[in-house]
Amino acid sequence: MCSRYSLTSPPEAVARLFSLNTIDPFPPRYNIAPTQPVLIVRNGISGHREATLVRWGLIPPWSKDPSKLSTMINARAESAPEKPSFRGAIRHKRCLIPADGFYEWTGSAGAKQPHLIARRGDTVSEMTGSLMGFAGLWEHWLGADGSELETMAILTVAANREMRAVHERMPLVLSREHFDVWLDCSSGTATHVLPLLETPPDGLVSIRAVSKLLNNYRNDG
Repeated sequence: MCSRYSLTSPPEAVARLFSLNTIDPFPPRYNIAPTQPVLIVRNGISGHREATLVRWGLIPPWSKDPSKLSTMINARAESAPEKPSFRGAIRHKRCLIPADGFYEWTGSAGAKQPHLIARRGDTVSEMTGSLMGFAGLWEHWLGADGSELETMAILTVAANREMRAVHERMPLVLSREHFDVWLDCSSGTATHVLPLLETPPDGLVSIRAVSKLLNNYRNDG
């Protein structure tokens, strides 16, 4: 599961890694939490990649009353192609989520210790820093009253060797050479992206304990 992450790289680095022609300025975010506006990258109507804000917590388009749904912040990669909530999005609305790291907790209730999981130092590029691209799904929901909302969920896979020390799941981190394939939804099928739904390689990330102030999502600095 991934319930918090960070995006602290400058907009210029995000534009460089995700091959964006333009990107609006945004502040660094150290403690991004569900239901907040988050940045995603997707193929726009023009065919060019675009960065836009959506809400974290996917709402399927068939939902009549989103308030009665549990907040779907993650989608298991193994079941997403068949699950009613995600099978349409994995065929038609795939996206990337820029992130510098994500968090997991260990310990008992009341004494939870947060850990930052980020790219290992030897995998960090001078051009794009510690940035990663999580595989994601987005959806467009239209209410009976005409209200509209775009939302997203992060795909998760079984943890790699490092992650297993703190959690059994982790976000699906895609390599840059797979960005084009993942974002291309023109075929209307997910068949060609199924081979990408795999655990990231061992050695990709490092884990370190961080301040318990992170336990409160309001602490974002």
